[in-house]
Amino acid sequence: MTENVSVDLNDMALRLVAAVVVGGALGLDREWRGKAVGVRTLALVSLGSALLAVSTVHYAAFANDIAATSRVMQGVIQGVMAGIGFLGAGAVLSGRDRQVHGLTTAATVWVTATLGIACALASWSVVLIGAGLTLIVLVILHPIDAWFDKRRAARRATPSEP
Repeated sequence: MTENVSVDLNDMALRLVAAVVVGGALGLDREWRGKAVGVRTLALVSLGSALLAVSTVHYAAFANDIAATSRVMQGVIQGVMAGIGFLGAGAVLSGRDRQVHGLTTAATVWVTATLGIACALASWSVVLIGAGLTLIVLVILHPIDAWFDKRRAARRATPSEP
């Protein structure tokens, strides 16, 4: 019978709370823009990823076997990334206008899952830099993206000359 490794519950709680906060912060941008995936969804994606990674890291059977821990963590990360692809795919839709919508939301779901794993591994510099860069992409680059979208729409609306 295996027992859990003695874990500092405060440290584990910090990792999981950080995952919820980071996911929720990214969800604020999606909520602000009226997207279906928002604060709660991204907080849960990040928390779910963190829970998987934390529980793997603290499993007693691997406590003294670095190679086994490494292999299992690789499997967990690969599983989370593959599984999150299905959730992201649900956010990508092609409308009647034959335009694809939801790619940024799907990418945000994917990044949120990776940040949850980083929180679980207490890679705080990765979490801070990754969350910061993600927010820059979502907030600061949005007007540039919107400008290109308007430009594309104007080109489609203008009849082409023969």
